[in-house]
Amino acid sequence: MVRLKHVVIGAIGLPVVILLGAWIGFFNVGASSGHWKVTAWFLQLAMRSAVRTYALAVDAPKVLDRRGLPAAAGHFARGCAVCHGAPGELRSPAVLRMLPQPPDLALTAGDWTDAQLFRIVKHGIRFTGMPAWPARDRDDEVWAMVAFLRELPKLDAKGFRQLAFGAREATGNEAQPSAPDTLTDCTRCHGSDGEGRGGLVPVLAGQKEAYLFASLQSFAKGDRTSGFMALPVTGLARDEMAALARHFAAQPPIPVDRDQIPAEVVQKGQQIAEAGIPERNVPACSGCHIGSDKNPVYPRLDGQHAAYLEQQLKLFRTESRGGTPFWRIMATAAQRLTDEDIRALSAYFSKRTESPP
Repeated sequence: MVRLKHVVIGAIGLPVVILLGAWIGFFNVGASSGHWKVTAWFLQLAMRSAVRTYALAVDAPKVLDRRGLPAAAGHFARGCAVCHGAPGELRSPAVLRMLPQPPDLALTAGDWTDAQLFRIVKHGIRFTGMPAWPARDRDDEVWAMVAFLRELPKLDAKGFRQLAFGAREATGNEAQPSAPDTLTDCTRCHGSDGEGRGGLVPVLAGQKEAYLFASLQSFAKGDRTSGFMALPVTGLARDEMAALARHFAAQPPIPVDRDQIPAEVVQKGQQIAEAGIPERNVPACSGCHIGSDKNPVYPRLDGQHAAYLEQQLKLFRTESRGGTPFWRIMATAAQRLTDEDIRALSAYFSKRTESPP
């Protein structure tokens, strides 16, 4: 019969044995061989169980928003495909020798629910090379990646490249910023002419140069967070940021939103933009964003994607977006706007056109 003292001795002795084994170097941590089968089984069990449990707290949308697919595909091509591969793009032999080996997501994404994929993308997985999402407060970007992972198994090589790089597959321009890949990293999502792809990626064509430069600096410093922007701005020199700002500011503005929006919605947005909402202390947008004589770091909103404007206003409302030193003005105003107000304002500015100075 096992006595209490045997249990106590075992409870004390087992951790001592494990610590002793670790201290003398008994456990091989070399990457030339994998875990013991029992260790690999336990780690896989622990990972799947943890993802399943923590995903219970994730409020997954009934329908995934597909408007962020181009940005998500561009990010995947830039930061994820090197390990997970992509249609038509083989992984390097070095990655194939990683232990554990990164899975081919085109084959394994279907093993997880949307909520579980969200959990993995946002928080990563310890003891593997899978990092957490670079911007922990940008759930909208994480959901865009989940939507892309759902799309990935359906893509062939051509479809993936079109989604990730656009129809023209921008390759850079020697007459533009000096580093060949600098402009390419931007055009993956923003297009070579700065028109923005997918609705949730902003139009940069004709935007104020000072605002674009200040935004790149904010992303680089972490004052404004975005997982999609984290990789492109990493290592950018000040003169490269300035060159990119000049390039996109010089592009002619392009009418982008052709959605049929009810006239009354646009009219409501115009009323708020020009007069504000006095009873709620919401200032008129025109005070800062309409006219060429305003502060150079106040962005031009005319012709911007309505979906992008709506998303940004909601980020301001929750104080999830920083940026220039004036972002708190926007956060205060956005917190006094309803979803209907935001939709109307976004619709109005997407339809409005103004010639740049």
